[in-house]
Order: sequence, then C-alpha cells, then structure tokens
Amino acid sequence: KPPTPKLKVEYSEKIIPILKEEFKYTNLLQVPKVEKVVVNCGIGEAAQNAKSLEGAIKDLSLLTGQRPVKTRAKK
Repeated sequence: KPPTPKLKVEYSEKIIPILKEEFKYTNLLQVPKVEKVVVNCGIGEAAQNAKSLEGAIKDLSLLTGQRPVKTRAKK
C-alpha cells in the first residue's frame, strides 16, 4: 500500500477540525475537500534561454514530485 500524501494527512488531521469549528459544520461531509491542485510557472525569458527553461522544469518537478508538461502560450 503506498504512503498517504502529506497534504492529505495534514488536511484531514489539522485543517478539517479548524474548519468544522470556525464554520460550525455539524457533519464531516459538509467540510470542503481539496479536489485538484494546479501549479503554474510563467517564465518569460526562457523562450530564448534553454538553460533557464530546464532550471524551471527541475524546480517544478522538485516542488510537485511530478514531471511538468511544457506548453506554449496562445497568441
């Protein structure tokens, strides 16, 4: 069985009790859940500098634990 993600553990152990108390939720299912986390990184100078682009990709993969997908902005 894979380990539970840290964000999920912290949300269920620390944040849910705080939300229940602050908003007076009576049922655990009333508390909002995190469904999706999106991380975006705009790198303007990387279009001309490949080294800068690779650095941003490395930083995002260290931050998220996943390999980022490179997409170009629409004009």
